[in-house]
Amino acid sequence: MAATPRRTPLFDRHVAAGAKIVDFAGWEMPVQYAGIREEHAAVRERAGIFDVSHMGEIEATGPDATALLQELLSNDVDRLVVGGAQYSVLCREDGGVLDDLFTYRLAPDHYVTVTNASNHAKDLAWFQQHAGGRDVVIEDKLDDWAMLAIQGPLAREYVQAFSDAPLPERFTIATRELAGHTVLVCGTGYTGEDGVEVLCSPEAAGSIWDEAVRRGTEPAGLGARDTLRLEVCYHLYGNDLMESRGPIEASLGWCCKEETGFIGSGAVRAVREAGPSERLVPFTLTGSGIARQGNPVIGGGEVTSGTLSPSLGIGIGMAYLPTERAVTGEAIEIDVRGTVRPAVVAERPLYQRPTA
Repeated sequence: MAATPRRTPLFDRHVAAGAKIVDFAGWEMPVQYAGIREEHAAVRERAGIFDVSHMGEIEATGPDATALLQELLSNDVDRLVVGGAQYSVLCREDGGVLDDLFTYRLAPDHYVTVTNASNHAKDLAWFQQHAGGRDVVIEDKLDDWAMLAIQGPLAREYVQAFSDAPLPERFTIATRELAGHTVLVCGTGYTGEDGVEVLCSPEAAGSIWDEAVRRGTEPAGLGARDTLRLEVCYHLYGNDLMESRGPIEASLGWCCKEETGFIGSGAVRAVREAGPSERLVPFTLTGSGIARQGNPVIGGGEVTSGTLSPSLGIGIGMAYLPTERAVTGEAIEIDVRGTVRPAVVAERPLYQRPTA
């Protein structure tokens, strides 16, 4: 019997707002409200708010917390200052990617790592397995935190209006009071826009959501979150990242510091030095149509993510291509359900905010 999907603390608000609800990684989540295009535009032009409470949190505390995370995470945890945030991947011994993560350092021996919803149980078990024999406590905080992402060029202005102190800058974190609740405000996001993410108690989520919406922030669902992240070439686990491929192939070598000796570092170094046989690259279609995950690239390769870009008005996506073809400007053809669609390998990001 299939497990009953879980609901976030904001589920009733999503229903009341007329959201279309879908099952995502075992959670009943809003995929859209007014519409993906409208919500996408709101984030690009003003501010949108996403319920991302389905994402998991793992807390690591104790004298050996830093050493453990340095072993597990691909980035250099020693360089993560208190009050800082860091992106990394979690690898198997063979370099395959188990997940991509954000880690926040709250104190010298206190970290919170945010996991993807579909991988939370797997990640937690991995952390616990490797914590054995160390002076560190690993705790599952999935049920203790709700998480909101408020993103867009006006996002900080809207949130600042009901914050008790200045908001933290990009890739930093701070404890603040929002709408009368003590929360963790993080200068991170996954849309390509400025803004913040808020970690709060489940009980506080509703009043913070309501206050942000009252001040002009528009509810946005998972559909817009996907089009926004793809326009700026941010990875989605299960599409662009998976256990069968490593971070070098996925063009995430920048967040891998092999000299730290993280699990999988030897395999990652070997691929970096030899050169990968394939690379994940962005593309744009040069004609009509939309490519989707799983569509084959003629002559070798496979689409991992694809959509119609609301900002650009064309089909975009990412695909793994043989390295010799993973070159900006390379013309490719994609088999979209039997129809050949011409495309070209493009530069990251596909969308850039227009300059004044």
